[in-house]
Amino acid sequence: MLKDMMTEQPPALDPYPEWTRRLQASDHGALEAVFADAHDALVAYARRLLGDVAQARDVVQIAFIRLWDHRTSLDPERSVRAWLFRTVRNLALTRIRDERNQAQSLEAWEEAPLWRAPEPEALLEEGELGRALQGWLAELPDRQREAIVLSRFEGLSHEEIAAVMEIAPRTVNNHIVRGLQALRARFDANWTQEQA
Repeated sequence: MLKDMMTEQPPALDPYPEWTRRLQASDHGALEAVFADAHDALVAYARRLLGDVAQARDVVQIAFIRLWDHRTSLDPERSVRAWLFRTVRNLALTRIRDERNQAQSLEAWEEAPLWRAPEPEALLEEGELGRALQGWLAELPDRQREAIVLSRFEGLSHEEIAAVMEIAPRTVNNHIVRGLQALRARFDANWTQEQA
């Protein structure tokens, strides 16, 4: 077993650069491949931002339409996956802004957060710890929470998160580290005392 752990496996080949080249050549099969690989993660991400699965699917559909419309200007050296997450994020935030403006014109209302915490079952496990973690995550500053969600829940690399959030990879790391430290402090202060 130790020998297996010591044996380094070759990294899996990233299909996105090839798919990007094929997209540039207007290959519908490449669009289908990207769609199959990224769709569910994009919908989950948009749902966390919008709080509604139907709106999330709409935003993701628009993002794929934009991907096809911009296919000739794509750069195979840059992550199309990150491009899609950034597009979904921008579309979702625009939708939130537009809804906010419409609601403000009708009546005064309390400003809703830009991000809604995922359902407890989407976190670690169901139960008290999951609910506590969900609440602590929702209390983090927006940028820390977004970086953690993209990293830990969506599986994006720091470079991809940097492209989505339009910040430097080092800043992504800082947001994640600070957010995780805050979550750990909350866990240590609250959960360990309750369990004692």
